[in-house]
Amino acid sequence: MDVTSLKAVLAEWRPTLLPSRFEKAQQPSRDCLQIGLRTLEGSQWLEISWQADAARMHIITAPPREGDGSTLAQQLQHSLRGLALTSLEQQGWERIVELGFSERPGEPIARWLVVELMGRHSNLFLLDGQRQVIALARQVKTHQSRLRPIGTGDAYQSPPALMGEPPNHHEGQESWQRRLSLLPLPLGKALGNAYQGISPALMRQLVGAELRERPVGDLKVEQWLQLWRQWQHWLTCLSTGNFVWQCDGDSYRCWPPLEKPWEQGATSINSGLGAYYAAHLEQLKVLQARQQLQLRLEQAANRERQLAAQQQALLAAVPQSDGLQGQADALLSQLSPSRACIASAQKLYNRARKLRRSVAAITPRLELHHQRLEWLEASLTFLENASTSLELAALGAELEGPLAGKGSSSSRRRRPSPSGQPVPLLLRSPSGIPVQVGRNHRQNEWIALKQARRGDLWFHAQELPGSHVVLKASEGLAGEADLQAAADLAAHFSRGRGSSQVPVVMVPTSDLQRIPGAAEGTVRHRQGEVLWGEPDRALSLLAAGQP
Repeated sequence: MDVTSLKAVLAEWRPTLLPSRFEKAQQPSRDCLQIGLRTLEGSQWLEISWQADAARMHIITAPPREGDGSTLAQQLQHSLRGLALTSLEQQGWERIVELGFSERPGEPIARWLVVELMGRHSNLFLLDGQRQVIALARQVKTHQSRLRPIGTGDAYQSPPALMGEPPNHHEGQESWQRRLSLLPLPLGKALGNAYQGISPALMRQLVGAELRERPVGDLKVEQWLQLWRQWQHWLTCLSTGNFVWQCDGDSYRCWPPLEKPWEQGATSINSGLGAYYAAHLEQLKVLQARQQLQLRLEQAANRERQLAAQQQALLAAVPQSDGLQGQADALLSQLSPSRACIASAQKLYNRARKLRRSVAAITPRLELHHQRLEWLEASLTFLENASTSLELAALGAELEGPLAGKGSSSSRRRRPSPSGQPVPLLLRSPSGIPVQVGRNHRQNEWIALKQARRGDLWFHAQELPGSHVVLKASEGLAGEADLQAAADLAAHFSRGRGSSQVPVVMVPTSDLQRIPGAAEGTVRHRQGEVLWGEPDRALSLLAAGQP
């Protein structure tokens, strides 16, 4: 959150939250605090986070009860009990908000809750009436900051002053333009260096993409004039409280553009920020879970490759048995072999027999390692295709046992199978026939072997790891467009999704057989028809979503 969006949030808070009675504090995660307040209209919840890449504060809907036993939440619960929020202060262009709590409106402030939203330096402080630190989210040691170490019991000190000049609505265009032109910098960088409160997001809103990287000395008169008008309009919106919400994918803005003045929409700033950060944090959660699972799968695959290579080396040594037997025969073919020769020949015969016998043991081990590698490759493909935290959680639960490793305590304990019925992706073909897509091994097993009916058709990318796709042709007559749609989906949810075309095998589900002893979702078949699937063509079916 930059200072513009922070001012917009506080502009919505003041009419509704001042005054309000403190009711509850809870800490649902390591870097997030939720505060419940009681107003005349009802209860309101504030979410305050000092997470480095998502520092924020805004109103949220009533959250579930969690984290009220944390140390920080208990300290706030004890210190703010019986107090009311009577003051909201945000000075200048700092991303610092001070929430003042007192016995009742008009009385001296008894407690301050100071929120610093400054990227990786974000923090939260609970201060007493003399501004001594009672509790804080992160202790800042001397080795972490020489300028401002701070801990419990210290007097609160404000962060170092911002660089640059504070934006001033009364500054003239000539002075403003001269300040930006002091150094031959790109316009965007010059704007951020010259004035306080200019975040990268605000800079992109003020300056068009065609001017952002252009040196200030190359700007024409009309371009300076347009930029000046945008600058004045932004300052006017801040001073008058003219805030609106607009979200465009990965970015948002809280003030109306000059060219298209907006009317106040139905979405408030706080509601918009809540939805924006919920989506943003979901993406972070998915990314982190995917990275963790990918690392574990790749490590397991490397182990299987090493073990398979060892067995392959042993198998490659089997032909040496003939040579060893030949050496033994040569030793015994002497006219009068000595005891030493007989003993050496016997050892060579034993080694030759051992090598020949090892084939029966090595071959199934090698096959097992290859099956595990195929299973891990399929798991990596499922991981690449997973797009939500629920899909990743289901895949992670399925992989927990197999990835635990031999000898670990978790592998020695019998792990229960995931409970509940699998929920594969369900789509509709062009003629409306249901199409099921397995997004993990358990779902593959369920749609192909357990839930399939006579007449259903199974699709899978040929010789590539990926999802099973089942067209429920038992529920309707499938045409060429339906078969092609299922083939496109099988190509899209396979390791070959980056190719323009992928060969896909189509087999009636009644011809599928489960391989005894193989991993869940592993099937075999005798014959099948090959179709060519186009992964990109499946996007239209996915965009249509579930029925």
